[in-house]
Amino acid sequence: MSRRLLSWASGILLVLGVGHAVVSVIIDWSRVADWLGDGLWATVPLIPEQTVDDQAVVAAFWGGVGSFAVPLVLLGLLVRHLAARGVPVPAWVGWGVAGWCVLGGIMLVPSPFFVGVVPGVLIVLAARDDRPVATAPAPDRSSVPGR
Repeated sequence: MSRRLLSWASGILLVLGVGHAVVSVIIDWSRVADWLGDGLWATVPLIPEQTVDDQAVVAAFWGGVGSFAVPLVLLGLLVRHLAARGVPVPAWVGWGVAGWCVLGGIMLVPSPFFVGVVPGVLIVLAARDDRPVATAPAPDRSSVPGR
């Protein structure tokens, strides 16, 4: 059961991360195209001028490349990797994801932040599942050549 819960959690995290990245590129395609055309080095000002265009460039960065999309994809892949190997994911990871998504959802309404609570809860439930995650038995080290 833990493996299934973690598989669902990782899938949801991956969909949220990839979906966010794709939507942000679609929404801000003109700015992304400008960044690619100008070269990526220093295209986003650290301290923007008070112009609408500079503010929009910074917002596009934090909504896209600088957003939570990449860490969500990485976390989803890590959860999937650990579950496939039978390594438990600590409950605090789930609590952290769920808490962060509740706070983000409260602050940014309407938003899909609340969907992120689901994988957080699934990770917590998987961590509390007292049955170990079933894995394939490891090969006998004595049968490996050179050992």
